[in-house]
Amino acid sequence: MKHPPRPVRIAALAALITAMAGCGSVTAEPAGSTSAGPRLAVVATTPEVADFVRNIGGDDVTVTQIIKPNVDPHDYEPTPADLQAIASAKLVVKNGVGLEEWLDRTIESAGFTGTVVDTSQGVTLREGGHHEEEGEEHAEEEGGEHDPHIWHDPRNAKIMVTNIRQGLAAAEPAKAETFAKNLATYSAELDKLDADNTAAWAKIGKADRKLVTNHDAFGYYIARYDLQFVGSVIPSLDTSAELSAAQLTDLVAKIKATGTKAIFAESSLPPKTAEAIAQQAGVKVVAGEDALFGDSLGAPGSAEGTYLGAERHNTQVIVDALAG
Repeated sequence: MKHPPRPVRIAALAALITAMAGCGSVTAEPAGSTSAGPRLAVVATTPEVADFVRNIGGDDVTVTQIIKPNVDPHDYEPTPADLQAIASAKLVVKNGVGLEEWLDRTIESAGFTGTVVDTSQGVTLREGGHHEEEGEEHAEEEGGEHDPHIWHDPRNAKIMVTNIRQGLAAAEPAKAETFAKNLATYSAELDKLDADNTAAWAKIGKADRKLVTNHDAFGYYIARYDLQFVGSVIPSLDTSAELSAAQLTDLVAKIKATGTKAIFAESSLPPKTAEAIAQQAGVKVVAGEDALFGDSLGAPGSAEGTYLGAERHNTQVIVDALAG
């Protein structure tokens, strides 16, 4: 069955929300809130951004997370509940860098009148498909496609949470000091994550630091810890592209020529193509419980359900596989 164009679907959702409001079905408090008093209503787009908001906002915010774990953020389809939550929120916090292409239309359809916090402001962005040492400064002008997976460098995560703190403090000035304390505590944890990652990679010789993943999601991580990007099963920053026969043959050849030891599947993508390429290249595929968190986090309540836990998992899995 052919679906209608996305703007049409979003408009239809907006009409549905309006009808629900007329029937008294829409509540002002986001679903799942247990606040005994007024808390700042925040909508966060991705699991990573939502986790950041929870850490900086603490008990003073109610966070509605739009994208659930293991859901592809690149081509997300908004739901009526998403529009309802956005319409009721005071802040919408996004990753930015074009990751949420659907968000602007959704905000407009929801009639949102609050503030949008772009956590990518101030981050040095990388051009898609390139993995040099230096990226390019964040810019609004059109140009090459920028890599939106900024959170995979903990130093970028520190900038993201600082932007979140600023947005929360502007919306709730009376809690600004609390948000600042939470930021200091969490920033120290990000520093420790970065130091631990650096120490883990120090044990792996540069000749073995070769990475093949499901899609091109780890450019910032690769640059930070001095890895070599050999290629990806999906040759794109997003997940909509497909590997051609020629690209498949080329990737297999690169894996063999570089002595790459493994292909790493990702939690939000099926591993079948990665497994097929690994078989042709004669290397192992790391999947299942060891799959990397490229675009998502683990299940809520799990160790990998937080940004810190997911990033620790990624480093441990990659280092263990490449050290073997």
